[in-house]
Amino acid sequence: MKTALITGANKGIGLEVAKQLAQQGYYVYMGSRDLKNGVAAVEKLRAEGIENVAAIVLDVTDQQSVDAARIEIGNKTDVLDVLINNAGINGIQFNGDTPLMHTATDTSVEVFKEVYEVNVFGVIRVTQAFLDLLRNSPAPRIVMVSSSQGSLNLHSDPTFVHYKFKGAVYQSSKSALNMYTIVLAYELRDTAFKVNAVSPGSTKTDFNHHLGRGSVEDAGKRIVKYALIDKDGPSGRFFSEDMGTATGEIPW
Repeated sequence: MKTALITGANKGIGLEVAKQLAQQGYYVYMGSRDLKNGVAAVEKLRAEGIENVAAIVLDVTDQQSVDAARIEIGNKTDVLDVLINNAGINGIQFNGDTPLMHTATDTSVEVFKEVYEVNVFGVIRVTQAFLDLLRNSPAPRIVMVSSSQGSLNLHSDPTFVHYKFKGAVYQSSKSALNMYTIVLAYELRDTAFKVNAVSPGSTKTDFNHHLGRGSVEDAGKRIVKYALIDKDGPSGRFFSEDMGTATGEIPW
């Protein structure tokens, strides 16, 4: 049975991705900062008849937690076929249903550090920790859950539909994640790895106070699609299939 690890899998899009991958026959390790929340998520899936899942304590901001998760999974399998770096935060405070966007002129460095610790450094920690298990797979796949909000090209274009929606912290963190994706894919270009950044699109979850438009089911499908691509599939590309392009690919 193929194996997958998903960070931030105890709720929202991560939980849905775990469900869909398990339904595809994968044994899914569901990363969660808190074991109680992870176990509750596993129990929820098992109540739906999905047994091939397990909770793993994994705090992407804590190197010791990441290392412990690597040891725990490594004790159970020598191979990891899919890594989905899903855990992320936006750091945004809300006034009712109105997000208080971070500005480039006033937002403190501490806020940037908090968000980057999860969205960028956490991805690097997890990816590097599990690369050895991924290398043992005949067809390793890494999906970085990004956002079209991180596209430098789109957000420098005044005609872009979301041009006026600017948030200095979250958007720049996803831009940094995108560059890490490009470099990682390049370094692994002569291997069987496929590494892509995927935006799940605007989705109704706790992440955005349920202000998104799309369903977690659709968001999950977009991510799982690139976890399952074959040897002829893309690598080092950026996809946001809710943006209406013919291929789903969008500019960095």
